[in-house]
Amino acid sequence: MAANPEFLVASGGALSRLNERSREIFKNIVETYLASGEPVGSRHLSRILSMPLSPASVRNVMQDLEELGLVYSPHTSAGRLPTELGLRFFVDSLLQIGDLTEVERCRIETQISAVSRERTMDDALSEAGFLLSGLTRGAGVVLTSKDNSRLKQIEFVRLEPEKALAILVSDDGSVENRILPVPPDLPASALVEAGNYLNARIRGRTLSQVRDEIEISRAAAQAELDTLTARVVDAGLAIWSGPAGSVQNLIVRGQANLLEDLTAAADLERIRLLFGDLETKKDVIDLLARAEEGEGVRIFIGSENKLFSLSGSSMIAAPFHDSQRRIVGVLGVIGPTRLNYARVVPMVDYTARVMARLFGGV
Repeated sequence: MAANPEFLVASGGALSRLNERSREIFKNIVETYLASGEPVGSRHLSRILSMPLSPASVRNVMQDLEELGLVYSPHTSAGRLPTELGLRFFVDSLLQIGDLTEVERCRIETQISAVSRERTMDDALSEAGFLLSGLTRGAGVVLTSKDNSRLKQIEFVRLEPEKALAILVSDDGSVENRILPVPPDLPASALVEAGNYLNARIRGRTLSQVRDEIEISRAAAQAELDTLTARVVDAGLAIWSGPAGSVQNLIVRGQANLLEDLTAAADLERIRLLFGDLETKKDVIDLLARAEEGEGVRIFIGSENKLFSLSGSSMIAAPFHDSQRRIVGVLGVIGPTRLNYARVVPMVDYTARVMARLFGGV
């Protein structure tokens, strides 16, 4: 069946050419689905539309929407549900973003700031994940790089002839220990000298800043250090950098929320698949890293990303920056494709702004 000619207007692509009546019907289908999770029928739509339309007229428009791939019928005689393409079109073109209440803003800012003052920055990041999980009833996710921690002190301790322990203390009180290889003929004084050299440069700065500065002043550094000590300095920096240039820290909070409001065995299987994806972590990190590619909040829906290709989930995520506008992390919410996008987007955005202020950003 061909689309009704009055369904389209003259300009733009097919999805942008929905007339006012078709847009309103489609918008109501999506909003009702996001609220209830149930297929939406023509009789129900005819009662809630702002314009007077019979159920038969609504069904004709729904058929046109289905032919455009924006909605589908789960079974014969059922109402319609939005497709992933339909949800993307709704999010990009029709979504009206809400705003947080003053109470919600105060709760996010107060809880995260209090944890950052009383405990470590990692605890503050974890609190941000818990908050987003609790406020949205999804899973809160936070990804940061250890390169972004402000440093306080580093110390090297020999363990074996060819192994030493590197102890890194951050400004927030967190401590990390790593084993690094050292030359067998390395004198004890070289470990002390390497620690002194780095401690004179790292306080209050990030690992990436220190590493970049030493690379720039490599010639001067070589004159200041003998060869063996320089090797310890390089190894001490590299052991935290990792093969890809940073050590990423993934925090996932509130997975149990995803088990709420399951309506069918298919939902349970979808969540089982998503839990498996969350456990592997690699794909979550890859997806969050994609959120670093642009400014502001990004929305990933269903099979647009391989992580959700089987589980049918969505993620809303936003990066946060330091005082130099460098991205220091990404946070977000994972949930079913019928997330309340209008409510979750401003929550993720505001939480990212709070985290940015903790890292010296704006």
